[in-house]
Amino acid sequence: MGLYEYFETNKQAWNQKVQPHLTSDFYNVEAFKKGESSLNAYELNALPDVEGKSLLHLQCHFGQDTLSWSRRGALCTGIDSSDVAIETAKKLNTELNLNAQFICGNVLDTAELVTQTYDIVFTSYGVLGWLPDLKPWAKMIKTCLKPGGIFYIVEFHPIVWMWDYQKNPPEMRYGYMQDELIYEENTGTYADKDAAITTKEYTWNHGLGAVVSALAEAGLRIEYLKENDASPYNILPNLQKTETGYELQNKLYPLIFELKATAP
Repeated sequence: MGLYEYFETNKQAWNQKVQPHLTSDFYNVEAFKKGESSLNAYELNALPDVEGKSLLHLQCHFGQDTLSWSRRGALCTGIDSSDVAIETAKKLNTELNLNAQFICGNVLDTAELVTQTYDIVFTSYGVLGWLPDLKPWAKMIKTCLKPGGIFYIVEFHPIVWMWDYQKNPPEMRYGYMQDELIYEENTGTYADKDAAITTKEYTWNHGLGAVVSALAEAGLRIEYLKENDASPYNILPNLQKTETGYELQNKLYPLIFELKATAP
């Protein structure tokens, strides 16, 4: 199989996930429709003022975060490879009378699919593992940013992806900077473990060095890189609730990282 087949398989997996996600407690779409934001403290603290700014949301799924930024006054465009997710996002946008735009396409093709550059490019939580190579991704981000524009990512820490969570207890199985792709068949989803779906998924592991280097080589200026113990989501085994989110009891490794960069 080549990259096209891997991407197509992953697209079908995400198409399957949309419906169970719409009815899950994790996404709580009904509360969202009534005004609740899907954004977390990390991204809100990093991007406190988006009023009137153009914002491009990469790998937006069915658009909850995109529309949450739109509610805060941003002029939003969301892109995702799942056509089912994008159609759902467009319906939510219309239902909520918001003005976001949504595009269906591979994230690596974003620069060819949009017609403008942006003040902010944003992406979050579970996005990097679907990319075989971060260098084209970073170049695309640089192309999509206005001069002085901000790129911000909040993402699960690469150490999190070293574990096989289908084992109980989880076993360390995958390399921190593994070159070989990872293939898994999963039942249910992170948002609904009992969902009656089985998906085939291809992913890749990238260390923090690869993330920082790709963005720097693309010409972005790294403002900061932060590592955090607490995840806003209780989607990994044996996490404990704390004031800041969900953490490992022993805090042996961080669960998420944040990176902010600017375009020259």
